[in-house]
Amino acid sequence: MNGRIASGIHCLVLVAFLIPVSCKKENAAPAGDIFTIVTSFYPVYIIARNVAGSIDGVKVINMTRPVTGCLHDYSITSADMKYLEDAGILLVNGAGMESFMDRISDRYPGLKTAEISGGIKLVEYNKIENPHVWVSVSNAIIMTRNCAEVLAAADPAHAAQYRKNAGSYTAKLEVLKKEMDAALAPFRGRSIITFHEAFPYFAQEYGLVIAAVIEREPGSEPSAKELADTIDLVKKSGIKALFTEPQYPSSAADTIAAETGAAVYVLDPAVTGDDSTDAYINIMKKNLMVLEAALR
Repeated sequence: MNGRIASGIHCLVLVAFLIPVSCKKENAAPAGDIFTIVTSFYPVYIIARNVAGSIDGVKVINMTRPVTGCLHDYSITSADMKYLEDAGILLVNGAGMESFMDRISDRYPGLKTAEISGGIKLVEYNKIENPHVWVSVSNAIIMTRNCAEVLAAADPAHAAQYRKNAGSYTAKLEVLKKEMDAALAPFRGRSIITFHEAFPYFAQEYGLVIAAVIEREPGSEPSAKELADTIDLVKKSGIKALFTEPQYPSSAADTIAAETGAAVYVLDPAVTGDDSTDAYINIMKKNLMVLEAALR
C-alpha cells in the first residue's frame, strides 16, 4: 500500500475516534444551567438548604457572612453582592429585616427577589414591625412552605422536588413544635427578660411574657436610667432569669444579675450556626433545654 494512502487512512481512523469525544463535550450541560439560589442571611439559608440543597442542578449560597447575626443595620458590601451575579433568585426574610434591598435593586434591577415571611402576622413595637419571625417554629413552618412555592414558580423544572423536600422538613418542624409545646406548657404566663427584640414571636407561641428588653438594638448599651429601671423591675417582680444571646456581649445582663441575684442564661435566635440542614432544629432544642432549666 502506498505510504501516503496508509498515512491518510490512519488519520481518518484517528479522526473517527476523536469525533464522538468532541461531540460529548459539546453536549455536556454548561455551568450556566445550574439554578443558583442566594439567601440574605442564615435563617433563610437553612430553610432554603432544606427545600433545595439536595437537588441536582440547584445550588444554594448564603450572601452575608455567617457571623453577621441579625441584619438590623448591616451594610452590604461589594463582596456580598458578587454572589448575586449568577443568581436565579434572591430569597429574603422580609418584614423590614433587609434594609439594604434598595442598593441591590439599583445594581441588579432584573434580579428576581422573594420574601418568605408572607402570611405571618407581624408584631409591632412603636409602630415598627418586628422581623424576627423565624424564631417561632410555627412561623418557620410557614416560611418553609413559602420558600417551596416561590422556588417552584422561579424554577418549574424542579417544582415537585422543592415541594417534596419542604414537606419532609415541615414534618420534622411539626415534631419539634409538639415537643416544645408540651415541654413549655407548664411555664405559660411566666415573665422573662431578653437581650434584644429577637424573641416576641417565640414568647407569643409559648405564652411567655417579655417583661423587659435589655438592649432594643444589639450594640446600643442601655442608658443608666434604663439599666436602673430594669434592675428595679427584676427586684420587684421576682424574675429569676435573664436571657442573653451568643452573638453579642452580655455585659449589661451581667450588671443586672449582679445587682439582683438573677441568673444569666443564653437563648439563641438562630442567626448564626453551622451548615447542617438540622441546624435550626438543633438550636431550638438547645433553647428548650435552657428555658426548662431557667424557668423550673
